Amino acid sequence: MESTHLLSSSKKRVKIHPHTVTAKYATHTPYSPQPGVHTHFPQPGDEGYDDAPSFEDFGSFLEETSDKKQLTESRKWPLTLFGPKDKDTTNKPQVAGGEEGSEGGARPAKGSGKGVGEQLASFGEASVSASRLTWVVLLGAALAHGCLIVLTRLASERFSLGPLFLLLVRSIVQLLSVAVPLHRGENPFGPPGYRLRLLCYGVAYSLSLCCAYASLTFVSPGNAESAWRLATTALSATLAFLLLEERLGLADGITVAAGLCGLGLVLLPTADESNSDSPTDPVVFWRGAFGWSLSALAGLWMALALVGYRSLKERVGVGTALFTVSWTGCLLAPASLALLQEGWSWPSSGPAWSLVLGLVACSVAAFLGMTHALTRLHPSLVSASQSLEVPVAMLLHLAVLPLAPNAPEVVGNVMVVLSVGWLVAIKLLPARGGGRRQREEYEEILDSPIK
Repeated sequence: MESTHLLSSSKKRVKIHPHTVTAKYATHTPYSPQPGVHTHFPQPGDEGYDDAPSFEDFGSFLEETSDKKQLTESRKWPLTLFGPKDKDTTNKPQVAGGEEGSEGGARPAKGSGKGVGEQLASFGEASVSASRLTWVVLLGAALAHGCLIVLTRLASERFSLGPLFLLLVRSIVQLLSVAVPLHRGENPFGPPGYRLRLLCYGVAYSLSLCCAYASLTFVSPGNAESAWRLATTALSATLAFLLLEERLGLADGITVAAGLCGLGLVLLPTADESNSDSPTDPVVFWRGAFGWSLSALAGLWMALALVGYRSLKERVGVGTALFTVSWTGCLLAPASLALLQEGWSWPSSGPAWSLVLGLVACSVAAFLGMTHALTRLHPSLVSASQSLEVPVAMLLHLAVLPLAPNAPEVVGNVMVVLSVGWLVAIKLLPARGGGRRQREEYEEILDSPIK
């Protein structure tokens, strides 16, 4: 009874030790040991001190019971076509206390089965593999974008197919992507609470494509694509910082700036255009100004779309995003056709249809690569890597239409290639020694007297 009364009216003092916890109980009067009351845990050098749980076991316990893991697992619940299913919150504690608890008794701790070096090495290998896959997919999307530029130009010049009409056809074909969210049991229009944001993302992406394709009527395809990509990269960096508070590192910022300078060199006028003494036709001037404005506006809308999906990456899958862009494009592309009074011209031959289907395949591949990369990378880095489409399109143009580029175009494209290559290098090459650095930092934490 004396010990019970002492514990109930006492004041708890807790001292954190690197490998155990020391708890002492003291009354309001100065502390004095009481017989029969255990007030001391093993200290360094005492008997039983080595039997205390290690820091690694405590770390594995935190990893298994952390709120981050619970929040991650709570998002893995199926969605239906007309709304979400109710999450089963009553059985989860029983499973955690029953099945996992029974397995936890027979299962050894994570830290006891592997050493620190093996754990960090496996983590580093998995991280490097995921990063390599992301960059391979992203560079593949850039190649698909370059092919898309050439195919659009060929369809316009050889088969008289308008750019906006091609956009409408690819949007209609891409409606088949609705099968992906339906197969996964998700709502094609997004989860409840995020549908308005998903709609804004789809509208922004489709408006960007409409402006970009419409600018091809007034500006050459190479200039329109370069201006679109330059505006997208610069504005996505700004909007990501303002809306998502995501900023670029110093090395990333320098690399992106070098790529933007390369795109600026590509946009420089040729010697014939700059030295022309003939008076400029006002109609030609304003048509060109309108085309450049459409390219810049397309970059703004695309930057908003990239930042918008970056904020939805945890809730909206790639298939749902593709379907959203497709059905919004089916609505906005005809409106753009009617506004600009662009004529309808259906493909009338097998090669023309093959060209259109190839264009659709390239657009789907480019979209999937970019959207997948947005789940892991900064929007500006994703757009900067897509600048590789400009030199790819130039090389393909040389193969199809042998027209020699001028010196600024060559220098600008080389700068773009070097900037993208350096960006990939600084993201992947340092990861080789990341496991060693993580091990050193981990051992430093273990040896530190303050934890």
